[in-house]
Amino acid sequence: MVDSLVFIASILPRLLEGLLTTLYLGSLSFLMGLMLAIIMTPLRSFMKGIIPLIIRGYIEIFRGTPLLVQIFIIYFGLPSIGMKFDPLTAGMLALGLNSAAYQAEILRSSIKSIPESQFLSAESLGMSSPQIYKYVILPQALRVAIPALVNEFVTIIKESSLVSVIGVVELTRKGEYIVAFTFRALETYLAVALVYFIVCTAFSQILRLIEKRTKIPGFEAGMR
Repeated sequence: MVDSLVFIASILPRLLEGLLTTLYLGSLSFLMGLMLAIIMTPLRSFMKGIIPLIIRGYIEIFRGTPLLVQIFIIYFGLPSIGMKFDPLTAGMLALGLNSAAYQAEILRSSIKSIPESQFLSAESLGMSSPQIYKYVILPQALRVAIPALVNEFVTIIKESSLVSVIGVVELTRKGEYIVAFTFRALETYLAVALVYFIVCTAFSQILRLIEKRTKIPGFEAGMR
């Protein structure tokens, strides 16, 4: 037992090197997904015609297929049509595009929770639909969506382990290298799991504090 603890302590610095890549990849992917979701949500909610159908199809495809398959398509499949990405970029694209589908649904639900009186009041002031979305609805929807967005960010951090299969040297891949050299799989993967657990728990607690500070007084999600 003592030997295992000493071994885990000795490999933590190398695992933390992989953790930096995990946080970098997860943060950029989350921000990419959020930006795409902010763009897609009003187009789907307020426009008519083919664009909402295309966005809905995008969301259903990315939510309805495995993330690992999406990674393979981007990294191994797209080069056949002349679109080649390095492992880190391919991983970020897959995670970001996948997350955008989920975040778009999160924002759509949050917008639905905003009282209709907010829309009517903004219209009575002569604001256009884009102005209403940008200045009135989106700020409130983002605050309402914080708990779900926190969960999505933590999910991305954990799912980023999948990009290890295309050679991105993140936390899980670092663990695989250590196992290859030491043949101590149990202790190594327990250490990897411990690092993920600590990081995800820490982010959850920090972002819960942010949620409390940004909560709209007297307003609850689902209120109409």
